[in-house]
Amino acid sequence: MSAGGSMRLNRRTGEAWLRWSVRGVTSRPWRTAVQRETTSRYRDPDDPPLFSRSRTGPFLQGRPQLSNPFLEDPLLRRYLRRHLPHPAVFSDLRAFGEKVAGEVDGWGRECEVNPPKLVAFDPWGRRVDDIVTSPAWKRMKDLSAQEGLVAIGYERSFGEWSRVYQMSKLYIYSPSSGLFTCPLAMTDGAAKVFQSLGVPRGVDKAYGRLTSRDPDRFWTSGQWMTERKGGSDVASGTETGAVPQTDGSYRLYGFKWFTSATDADMTLTLARIVGQDGATTPGSQGLSLFYAEVSRDQQGRLKGIEVQRLKDKLGTRQMPTAELLLDGLPAHMLAEEGRGVASIANMLTVTRIHNSVAAVAAMRRVVQLARDYATRRTAFGRLLKDHPLHLQTLARMEVETRGAFLLVMDVCRLLGREETGLATPLETHLLRLLTPVLKLYAAKQAVAVVSEGLESFGGQGYIEDTGLPGLLRDAQVLSIWEGTTNVLSLDVLRCISRSSGQVLQAYFTQTKSLLRAASGVSSLAPAVRTLEGALSALGEFIEEAASRPPSYLELAARDLAYSLARIYMGALLTDQASWEGASQSDTYTALRWCEQDLCPAVTSERGGRYDPSTPPSDAALVYDNEQD
Repeated sequence: MSAGGSMRLNRRTGEAWLRWSVRGVTSRPWRTAVQRETTSRYRDPDDPPLFSRSRTGPFLQGRPQLSNPFLEDPLLRRYLRRHLPHPAVFSDLRAFGEKVAGEVDGWGRECEVNPPKLVAFDPWGRRVDDIVTSPAWKRMKDLSAQEGLVAIGYERSFGEWSRVYQMSKLYIYSPSSGLFTCPLAMTDGAAKVFQSLGVPRGVDKAYGRLTSRDPDRFWTSGQWMTERKGGSDVASGTETGAVPQTDGSYRLYGFKWFTSATDADMTLTLARIVGQDGATTPGSQGLSLFYAEVSRDQQGRLKGIEVQRLKDKLGTRQMPTAELLLDGLPAHMLAEEGRGVASIANMLTVTRIHNSVAAVAAMRRVVQLARDYATRRTAFGRLLKDHPLHLQTLARMEVETRGAFLLVMDVCRLLGREETGLATPLETHLLRLLTPVLKLYAAKQAVAVVSEGLESFGGQGYIEDTGLPGLLRDAQVLSIWEGTTNVLSLDVLRCISRSSGQVLQAYFTQTKSLLRAASGVSSLAPAVRTLEGALSALGEFIEEAASRPPSYLELAARDLAYSLARIYMGALLTDQASWEGASQSDTYTALRWCEQDLCPAVTSERGGRYDPSTPPSDAALVYDNEQD
């Protein structure tokens, strides 16, 4: 060693002492440097640490483990055993669940930590508008084709139950998909439009690609409807113009403010046909539906599209969402001129169901993880699962999840019957009413259940690299996409009005039928009585509300939709519990469900919430600016 210092090593005991007496040099950085040098140069690799670190204790908390989502969901398996007991379905879902837990979930995490990026220009200043996504996002596309996540609904190998089979698979996949279920929803919706309208010549290849199982042929579709003036209000919010071409095609010019899955291969969009005088027809009567492919020219530039920027969103960061300038995008008109809004009605049914499947899947996933974590986490001397209050909380989440699951499966069942020509008029009306009811209620449930679920993990539920906060961020969009809660509540009112009340007749008839099936089971008697009482009260409320001004029902719209959802979900739960193959948990779920306020429309009406004097009071409350 250098003068002024000495070092003595005792190899037998494996201990080392460093003694320094450097005149005038006692600074900590110098001593630290010498310690590092001494440790690396003289220490035997098998010796204990030369200098002990701060003791942090030996405990490390085990993380929640994701097991096969199919095998971890007894209600899903019981539902399928009751309605679709086919060995091929069970075998496929079991194998897919294993793949999701073992491999795909990791891809979804990769999509989250490597979000898409926009490369607007190449190094030499040439515009390229290249949206760069992670390799995992591309693997998700191949997987979706191979597993038939869209194709199953159109192959119809299981007849009227094919949609239930398809959505069961998406339900397993959704929380691990890195949001790839969003482009799949739009792809399914586009395929539905082509199927319902008949594929025009010149665009017939698109339908085959959207429903293909071949990854090399499979296409995804975008849905470019939203512009700067509005989201759901496309009638007054669409400014994009379509200029006719001599060959019968069109060129689109406009600005799309929110385009999800912008890296799709094609898109459906709304635009107004521009006349020779440059005028367009206002309102929904002027909107037509167009099909466009997303392609590049020989120089690698997008044809007729400029990507202005990618959206910086609260959640769904895995998926590219962009603002697009359409500058002469080649397009083909689908259906008749001016029938754009009517033409996308079937698409909205499909995408809203996809949205609801994602909502229920998010609830199921957070419950599964919280349930597993409760067997690994000890607090106050006991595992979380042994704390009655914690178990009660998990049970409440489970009840909400099961109710939403049965509703989404029933709507899928109705869609399958309609698509195969087996739906009765009652079922057609029921599908029209329950689709917006399901979407608005399940989306709200998802946010509440997932938020509650994060609490089950304590502080770790708030830490980004656990992957848990992404569940909540992504759930928040579900009540916004495909119509907000209020927009869908008003859609329920329009549905009732346009059908002259027939959708409500179908609802009451079907709900009573479900309750009759369960009325012979003594253990379910309390639930049946409660649901019958709530249904009767809802009927009286609707009859009375029909005689009131339209503003009365508009104020009641959200509570009415919630009442329709809760009563029908309760009826489905009791029906499931009355099945001979049901479990004791099915019965307990039905009873627990009926402990809540099943008819908030009546509860709020008794409180005078829909009185004409209420809106001014609400306005005074919201915009209270009284000076002290």
